[in-house]
Amino acid sequence: MFNYLINLFFPKVCAGCSTILLISESVLCTNCRHEMPLTQYHLDPKNEAVKKFYGKIVIEHASALLYFNKKGIVQELIHNLKYKGHEEIGTVLGNWYVEDLKELVLETPFDIVIPVPLHPKKFKERGYNQVTTFGEALAKGLNIPYNDAVLYRKKYSKTQSKKNLSGRSDSIDDIFDAFETEENHNKHFLVVDDVLTTGATLEACSRALLKIPGAKISIACMAMANS
Repeated sequence: MFNYLINLFFPKVCAGCSTILLISESVLCTNCRHEMPLTQYHLDPKNEAVKKFYGKIVIEHASALLYFNKKGIVQELIHNLKYKGHEEIGTVLGNWYVEDLKELVLETPFDIVIPVPLHPKKFKERGYNQVTTFGEALAKGLNIPYNDAVLYRKKYSKTQSKKNLSGRSDSIDDIFDAFETEENHNKHFLVVDDVLTTGATLEACSRALLKIPGAKISIACMAMANS
């Protein structure tokens, strides 16, 4: 009864279209769930996400759950997750995507889920890393650890995704670093982020992790922007 009254006076709305959710719905309305632009990249080992890294770094796999289009449902989702504190969106997308990732046939399974880290200054401003709940959901579904202490951002920088290729910093590889402890040797890291655009940030994160002996890298994102 109490929850009914709460929903009556303070109704929950869909994170994708802002319509009032039914009692049986959570975070996303049924219509938005059906309208989600799924990439199905996990079924294609040579998908567009993988091509972002051709000739740059060696990866085992790369994919994204959704297509990111301006003024679309996915943009609204990411905005609500990233700037309005709706971390439950990451959990929903992670639980959704983990079922696809379980279908992957890889030479070696994932060992650890690693989020793209925020600089401490950015983390303090926002109060959370928007990738955390997504990564935690993937880790739980894959039954592997989630570790946000292996990779760290040592320099504060503007978002690389808002820069064109010629405008990207030449020193982006110096922004991230990783702890090379023995327990992290010979691991297959699944690096997770929100939106894959140019791939510059994920490339830099991967380069830092590849300094660890025996490291292998795979990448999974909530969405991928059309380029």
